[in-house]
Amino acid sequence: MKKVAIGIDIGGTNTVLGIVDKEGKVISESSIPTKTHPDYTIYMTALVEAVNTLLDPVRGDVEVVGMGVGAPNGNYYNGTIEFAPNLKFKGVVPVVDFLRQKFDYPHIILTNDANAAAIGEMIYGGARGMKHFIMITLGTGVGSGIVVNGEMVYGHDGFAGEIGHTIVDPNGRECGCGRNGCLETYTSAPGIKRTVFELLATMTDPSELRNISFNELSAKRIDEAARKGDAIALEAFDYTGEVLGLKLADAVAHTSPEAFFLFGGLANAGELIFEPVRHYLEENVLNIYKNKVKVLPSELPASDAAVLGASALVWKEKGSDNQ
Repeated sequence: MKKVAIGIDIGGTNTVLGIVDKEGKVISESSIPTKTHPDYTIYMTALVEAVNTLLDPVRGDVEVVGMGVGAPNGNYYNGTIEFAPNLKFKGVVPVVDFLRQKFDYPHIILTNDANAAAIGEMIYGGARGMKHFIMITLGTGVGSGIVVNGEMVYGHDGFAGEIGHTIVDPNGRECGCGRNGCLETYTSAPGIKRTVFELLATMTDPSELRNISFNELSAKRIDEAARKGDAIALEAFDYTGEVLGLKLADAVAHTSPEAFFLFGGLANAGELIFEPVRHYLEENVLNIYKNKVKVLPSELPASDAAVLGASALVWKEKGSDNQ
């Protein structure tokens, strides 16, 4: 009987779930809305129902070895979502305890979405065989998953790895976390939009971006403009790469990773972001680390990455049992 894991990615808008085999093949997948369930017990009940509906057609063909959950502010140690700003259910949500009451699987694991992406990269992607690397997710926010000696770094409280909330400038941009100048405010998709509008105010170059309102502007449109040679868009990518490269140079000094993997919407810009990140990383890193650290695109397919990352938690945990 084929062994499979269930991967669940809890997002602010939707929750995606899938059944995944050890080779990373998504056997089936579905989703439910997250934000239409303001009470977590109603949401968790709907999630359990969605898992059972997904499993019904294949119950006789597969053996479920576990369930992995990626979620914002997910605490690996406690199996809880804790004070996630972009979820309607507030406070501490005991996700794993709830699931254990409904499913008798050997492994039910939860961590934050960036950690899940890092483990997905380790199990299914470009980090296979690597023991030291850092995953950086560049989306609506900036997340990170840090792997040292083949193990995810969780810290003493389960919340290690918040590179997106390290400070670029203490007097800088206001962040959703309540502080100022976090990396996330510069290198996320909303961050590059903010950069474009600052450049529009300080540069006189003609640009198609001048005719777009802030709410209509997107990272994709900035990408498209840059590919046409738009000076404002190109400068925005260079500045974004400069800020990210600087902070990655700091991260190198902490853990000396073999590679950084960039994942998410902004990473889809390809060399527009990778070239400046590599340049400014090398410019700012300590001499003993120069020309040692790769900056690579994630090899997880974007369409299935969330489910793959969450399911990979199970294979990682199962592998640890066998060591």
